[in-house]
Amino acid sequence: MAEISAKLVQELRQKTGAGMMDCKKALKETEGNIDEAIDWLRKKGIASAGKKSDRVAAEGLVETYIQPGGKVGVLLEVNCQTDFVARNDAFKSLVKNLAQQAATADSVESLLAQPYVEDANVTVDEAIKQVISTLGENIQVRRFVNFSLNETAGVIDSYIHTGGRVGVLLEVIAPAHEEIQGLAKNLAMQVAACPNVEYVSVDEIPTTVVQKEKDIEMGKDDLANKPENIREKIVQGRIDKRLKEMTLLDQPYIRDQSISVEDLVKQVKSTVGGEVKVSRFVRYILGEGIEKQESNFAEEVAAQMGQK
Repeated sequence: MAEISAKLVQELRQKTGAGMMDCKKALKETEGNIDEAIDWLRKKGIASAGKKSDRVAAEGLVETYIQPGGKVGVLLEVNCQTDFVARNDAFKSLVKNLAQQAATADSVESLLAQPYVEDANVTVDEAIKQVISTLGENIQVRRFVNFSLNETAGVIDSYIHTGGRVGVLLEVIAPAHEEIQGLAKNLAMQVAACPNVEYVSVDEIPTTVVQKEKDIEMGKDDLANKPENIREKIVQGRIDKRLKEMTLLDQPYIRDQSISVEDLVKQVKSTVGGEVKVSRFVRYILGEGIEKQESNFAEEVAAQMGQK
């Protein structure tokens, strides 16, 4: 059996919110495979499918850029080492410029190779290095996505929450109408407020995801003694509920909990007199998936004092 380290147990705890002993047992049962351990805990009803505490915070900003007219939009994340630098005006200005420039880039590499918008004599990469030398911290463009409607009728909008720690870019296909701009903005806010939402509608969820959810539910201990036909009905009900939790259109609308997002879209559709479709969205949470290097402050001090 693989050795189960304390670090691996801690990682599983961060990802699931389960207790230490439960995490240790899950890892033993799955021979140290953390993904299988998560599924094992879910089958036991110990871990929640929607747990997001594995998203370790890294510093920096999530920024958006919407081209006038709402036909092009960008969502971008730039990381730095401390919150102090993230609040610096020079860093903020750099990130805003990079978001605008990312509208015409197809990768981080191509963005870094562009002439910088404020000084065409240097590349974006060189401009970043200049800011690094000024602020004294490493700065990295981590990721971005851009949407473009071209000739398609509709609008792209965005929303930034909690001072640049959460950002959403969202696209709506619809006839030109003032209601559509408001709908796009409100739905971008909705996505920011619903961290478990990953898809626009249930029919977009891949069959592999649906099957995985079914396998997890079928393996739960509370169904072990149920007749097969009863188990199937219970599992289907649970899966239907879980899939709706993952989709934007099935969420209660944040501004009016008496209707769903799908109801809201239908209301707007009747107003504008044409087809209205939420086609796609992307949400960035600052630092999600980045694990900061852990350090022992006492050991660092001792090392600096020559005591190690």
